[in-house]
Amino acid sequence: MKSLNTTYCLLLLMVLGTFSNSLLFAKDYSVLDYGAVADGATIDTKAVQKAINTCSENGGGRVIIPSGKVVQIGTIYLKDHVTLFIENGATLLGSPNIEDYTKDTHKNRYKNEPHMDRCLIFAENAHYFGIEGRGTIDGNGHPKNFNRKTGRPMLIRFLNCSNIQMRSVQLINPAAWTSAWINCEEIVVEGIRIKSRVNHNGDGLDFDGCRNVMVSNCSFDTSDDCICLQASDPERSCEDVVINNCIFESKWAGIRIGLLSRGDFERVNVMNCTFKNIKDSGLKIQMNEGGVMKNMTFSNMTMTNVPRPIFMTFCQQRAHVDAPEELAPMNYMGDMTFANFQIDNSMVEKNAVIAMTGLPKGIIKNITLRNINMHIAGEEITGEIAKENVQELTVDVMEGWWPEFRRLGGTLPASGIYLRHMDGVFLEGIKLFTDKNDKRPPIVMDDVKHFDINRCFLNGERIESKLDN
Repeated sequence: MKSLNTTYCLLLLMVLGTFSNSLLFAKDYSVLDYGAVADGATIDTKAVQKAINTCSENGGGRVIIPSGKVVQIGTIYLKDHVTLFIENGATLLGSPNIEDYTKDTHKNRYKNEPHMDRCLIFAENAHYFGIEGRGTIDGNGHPKNFNRKTGRPMLIRFLNCSNIQMRSVQLINPAAWTSAWINCEEIVVEGIRIKSRVNHNGDGLDFDGCRNVMVSNCSFDTSDDCICLQASDPERSCEDVVINNCIFESKWAGIRIGLLSRGDFERVNVMNCTFKNIKDSGLKIQMNEGGVMKNMTFSNMTMTNVPRPIFMTFCQQRAHVDAPEELAPMNYMGDMTFANFQIDNSMVEKNAVIAMTGLPKGIIKNITLRNINMHIAGEEITGEIAKENVQELTVDVMEGWWPEFRRLGGTLPASGIYLRHMDGVFLEGIKLFTDKNDKRPPIVMDDVKHFDINRCFLNGERIESKLDN
């Protein structure tokens, strides 16, 4: 009797399993069933779009790019409740022809860059959708296909969307940015890989005016900033952002916050991240278009070969394409903590520093640097390095371009940390190590008010009494 009951239960489980599997895959829409040739040469835009439309109209599900297939497309439009699912071994390939990219996909919001207005994958006012799978989206963005004259489409742009998930996919070879998320909410990006080195301005994830954003377990290898947080609309803040357990490698910056900064920034947490082989800055934080930036924490960072582990500027510049010609007044920048950094810049020969600078009329306030170990090669300087060697960061210095580090002038007067035009600076547990006999002070504070220094060392010796201010 026991044997019969066991057999009955096994049969029942098999029937239920078959039924549940049929339900699970009942809402899958393979692009092959909608006319996609999937040979890597035929343009399958219409077939893919038809599958997306049908999926959304029937309540949602997954639009499948099948394993082993290369589906080439121009611009497609994601819709409500659709997950674009690129199976392991599948590739969604961008067309090399700019004419296959439509012109109704909003625009790039930076001034002087209309050549990046078009994109491959677009969504506007869509909700509960995403891109998933272990496959690849390849923008095919090589310079032989796209340049400033022909146009350089972004890979992905989402506008006024919510409840978006992007998981596990590999995003490679965009002609411009990999993705722009504009005024979107409830975003989860997890376990993706971005490689964007084939063309210029290859940003990874750009969140503009986005709220409730979580990015975790991702890796980046980019020709420009890996992640950007922006606020180009004065009425739309960038807030409640968590970036965790990511690896950054870039020709420019790891994480850039600001520049497009007409709106506010608040409640940003970045933790447990690795930065390596970055040409410009690890954390590049810039407020210059009139918004407020505050309440941010950066903790548990490991950086190797990152010349500026932290580069922060508070100034004035017009970056947004539709911003008024008159520069916005300086509002507020401050209330940030940087803790538990392990930095190895022993191979960087020049200006391997943490640099923060405001203006006399725009003071950076309430900054904490705690438990930072930094190895630097140091510079053997001939002659005197004085404060006058550093240009004043003004509109004239920034005119025509962004507040980049090179605009500060030549060699900075500090070997490790340079702080200027600030109020409320707290340094604790700073340990600097230099290989060369660098004669510059390790820490220089220029026009810094209300500061506290505790347990700061240069090559094992306390340095509080030697600080310049």
